[in-house]
Amino acid sequence: MSGFVKICPLAEIGEDQPMAVEVDDTPVVLVKTNGEVFAMNDICSHAEVSLSEGEVYNNTLECWLHGSCFDLRTGKPTNPPATQAVPTYRVKIETGEDGAEQVYVNLAESSEYGES
Repeated sequence: MSGFVKICPLAEIGEDQPMAVEVDDTPVVLVKTNGEVFAMNDICSHAEVSLSEGEVYNNTLECWLHGSCFDLRTGKPTNPPATQAVPTYRVKIETGEDGAEQVYVNLAESSEYGES
């Protein structure tokens, strides 16, 4: 898959409320926090459970099962027991024809934020 895929209107994502979506059979969690939207794989690298059921704080998403937190920008764990990062995906917001902001995710460009 290449390119960005339209996911949903920005208004559907609650602040600090993880939202599970599926993009071409890939589980993805979207998180809106501090005015930014982040996307990462929705499966914890430690226990293979859904990260979208966890809590958001300090720019991390906490796995509900064992408490590992993953940096929203990089996917890297910030504490054990997880030791491997989860993939992160590029996000863009564009205004649609109806004037509503839409969220797009690019699975082909999994990388840390700030890198090209």
